[in-house]
Amino acid sequence: MEKNAKIYVAGHRGMVGSALVRRLESEGYQNIIVRTSRELDLRNQQAVADFFAAEKPAYVFLAAAKVGGIMANNIYRADFLYENLQIQNNVIHSAHVEGVEKLMFLGSSCIYPKLAPQPLQEDSLLTGPLEYTNEPYAIAKIAGIKMCESYRKQYGRNYISVMPTNLYGPNDNYDLNNSHVLPAMIRKFHEAKVENKPFVELWGTGSPLREFLHADDLADACVYLMKNYDGEQFVNIGVGEDITIKNLAELIKATVGYEGELRWNTDKPDGTPRKLMDVSKLHSMGWKHRYGLEEGVRITYQDFLQKLEEYAV
Repeated sequence: MEKNAKIYVAGHRGMVGSALVRRLESEGYQNIIVRTSRELDLRNQQAVADFFAAEKPAYVFLAAAKVGGIMANNIYRADFLYENLQIQNNVIHSAHVEGVEKLMFLGSSCIYPKLAPQPLQEDSLLTGPLEYTNEPYAIAKIAGIKMCESYRKQYGRNYISVMPTNLYGPNDNYDLNNSHVLPAMIRKFHEAKVENKPFVELWGTGSPLREFLHADDLADACVYLMKNYDGEQFVNIGVGEDITIKNLAELIKATVGYEGELRWNTDKPDGTPRKLMDVSKLHSMGWKHRYGLEEGVRITYQDFLQKLEEYAV
């Protein structure tokens, strides 16, 4: 990507999009276009078409999506499917119409079958049933991958897709009802510490294994691939190692400084038993993550403390 190229980052206010903007700016890219959802509703086909016709970006990072944790995914199934399909369809098609030079679509590790062999390899896509709780979101993301493949095959477009593992970091969503597991734990343990609660209750058994990637590492990998990868197959982005939810809870509990008891509500769902990415393809291209989980959680807790006023109970 040329330093003066016009780059559109869709979803710049989110954790991933904001990390992408930080990364691009740190590398000297200054012609970055962003729009808030109020300025540009990506679900609106005409609005997106008009935006692309007026701005004509050369590169697009499609990091905008409706996201949430197990509960939100399961409750708002229609919203997750409809809104994510709309966003993807509009951005990818308008990029094609206006001749965008290269587009990167960001998916999610939930695209893989629930019981796919571990670690998850790119070739496992569509080889079995999905995890029910986030099936609509996963189907939307799979459709996005296939759109990029199809525009490449039919029109010769250089559209690539990446599949990040579970993410965390600055600008995360710490809402207890619709956030992901790591930021939700940070908030739960912090509030329990402040309120001197004797115990913190968490969902499930604590046995599922999860992999966590810092958002700044993801942004670094995305920019690296945008510069160095033009292949048809999507690429996993992760750290290649995982941790049990129970051990994650103990790490966050220690980071926050909460001294009470941990209780597990086994009536609540665990979700997928394990979700570890095979990142050998990415490693073979010369990229590896920088942040260890302990350091990353410490940085993220500091970010949460800065945002406390927004999430005051």
